[in-house]
Amino acid sequence: MAMERGAGQAELCELLWESLRDMEGRTFVTMRGLTFTYEIRGGEMFISRKEKSITRASVEMAFQRALEVEAAEGWVRGPKRLGTFGASYLLPVFIALGICRGESPEKQQKMVF
Repeated sequence: MAMERGAGQAELCELLWESLRDMEGRTFVTMRGLTFTYEIRGGEMFISRKEKSITRASVEMAFQRALEVEAAEGWVRGPKRLGTFGASYLLPVFIALGICRGESPEKQQKMVF
């Protein structure tokens, strides 16, 4: 993982954005069971279920928060722990990327198709 190689903050965020681009179009499931896909356009992430986009800055803020919560608690209990707009959509994507863990392995497997 990039963090283990001593990557700087900017490099980590760039790797995150590249990873998000790679997963575009996949189907994910929120904690409440809603399916969605997303598309990256420029510095924004457009969720199929929303009219508003999630900015790259919000994604990066949620990413940092996910890393902090994961380190402190060993898992991210739910999207509210990320504390940003779009967290209910970002959490399943972060779990799929291996950035953090959700409630249980069984529930995590149901979050990505």
